[in-house]
Amino acid sequence: MRRKTFRNYGTCVALILMYMSFGQNSAETLLFVGSYTDGQKSDGIHVYSLQTDGSLTERYKQSDLVNASFVAVSPNGKYLYSVTESKLEEDGSVSAFKIQSASGKLTFLNKQTTHGRNPVHLNIYNDGKYIVSGNYSDAVVNIYECAADGSLKPSSQLMEFSGSSVVSPNQDVAHAHSTNFSPDGKYLYVMDLGADKIHAFKFNEKNTPKLEAFDKGTYAAKPGSGPRHFAFHPNGKYGYCINELNGTITTFTYKQGILEPIAADFSYAEERENYQGADIHVSPDGKFLYASNRGENTLAIFAIAENSGNLKLVGHEPTFGDHPRSFVIDPSGKYLVVANQVTGNLVTFKRDVKTGKLTKLPKEIQLKAPASLKMKEYSKH
Repeated sequence: MRRKTFRNYGTCVALILMYMSFGQNSAETLLFVGSYTDGQKSDGIHVYSLQTDGSLTERYKQSDLVNASFVAVSPNGKYLYSVTESKLEEDGSVSAFKIQSASGKLTFLNKQTTHGRNPVHLNIYNDGKYIVSGNYSDAVVNIYECAADGSLKPSSQLMEFSGSSVVSPNQDVAHAHSTNFSPDGKYLYVMDLGADKIHAFKFNEKNTPKLEAFDKGTYAAKPGSGPRHFAFHPNGKYGYCINELNGTITTFTYKQGILEPIAADFSYAEERENYQGADIHVSPDGKFLYASNRGENTLAIFAIAENSGNLKLVGHEPTFGDHPRSFVIDPSGKYLVVANQVTGNLVTFKRDVKTGKLTKLPKEIQLKAPASLKMKEYSKH
C-alpha cells in the first residue's frame, strides 16, 4: 500500500514539473506596428501581444518618433529597426531599438541617415548583421552593418537609381520601393517601381563594397507594372512580386540569382481605372499567398501549386477598412492581421490552414495611420 502511494506521489510530482516546464517554455508572439505621425513626434511604434484567441493586447508604445512607417525585426528577435523621418522634405533615417521581449519595451540605440528622402522599406540579412534601406522619393539604397549591441554603423555603401516608365506621375523618376535578399543570401533585389525593373546585385560580405551589379539577374517588368514588394516562397524555389500600378502579381522561379517569370495573375476582384497593389506574403507552410489591394480594400487569396509555384485564385476578403497598406501572418499561420492606414484600424482574421480562407474576428484595434506590421515569436523563460 505504501509503495503504491509513493508511486502515485512520484507521478504527481513528475506531472507538476512537466506542466511547470511547459508553462515556462511556452511561446508569446509580439506584433510591432509602425505608423505615420503627420511629420510630428508622436506614437510611432506600438507593441502588442497576440493572445491565443487572436485578440491583441497593447504592451508598449514609443511616443517620440516621426513617421516610423516601416519596421523590421532582427532574426534573433533582440532588435527592431524602423525607418524614421519618412515622407518629409529632408533626408530620412533608420533607427535601431533593443527589444525587451518580456515587456515589449523598446530602448532606442541610435539612428543613421538614409542620404535620401522618404525611406519606405528595410530588409535584414539572414544572420542579422546587415540592414538594407530603400528610399522612394530619392531612389537611394543603403547598406548598414550592425554593431554587436544591435546599433547601426554609418552606411557603408550607397546606390542611386535613375530611370522612368509610362505611368505619370508615378513613374516620372525611379523609386526604390523595397529590397529583398535571396533565400541563399547571395543576391539582393531592388524593386524599382518608377523604372519598372527589379535590379539584381551579388552580395558578398567579405568584399568592400558588399553589393556588385548583376545585370544578368536584372528583370525588366512590363511597362506600367510598378514592382513594389516581393516575397520568396519558404522552399526558396519561387518568388512573387506585387505590382502596384497594374494590379497584378508576377510569379518567378529562382535559381542561382536568376528570377525567371512564369506567370502573371490579376490580384483585384474587379478591374479598376487605377490600381494600388500594396503588400504580399506567403503563409508559413508555403501553401497560400496573400496580397493586399488598396482602393478595392481587399485581400486576395491564392493557393500555390506545390510542383510549379503557380497561383490559383481562392477568393477575396474585404479588409473592413480603407487602404490596407500592410499585413502580417503570425508564425503559427493561424492568424492574419491587416493594417488599414486611412481608417486606422488593425483587423485580425483567423486563417483556415486547409483552404486559406479568412474569417474576421470581432475585436479591432484603433490607431493613427498604421503602415507596417511585423511579428516575432518569443519563448517565455
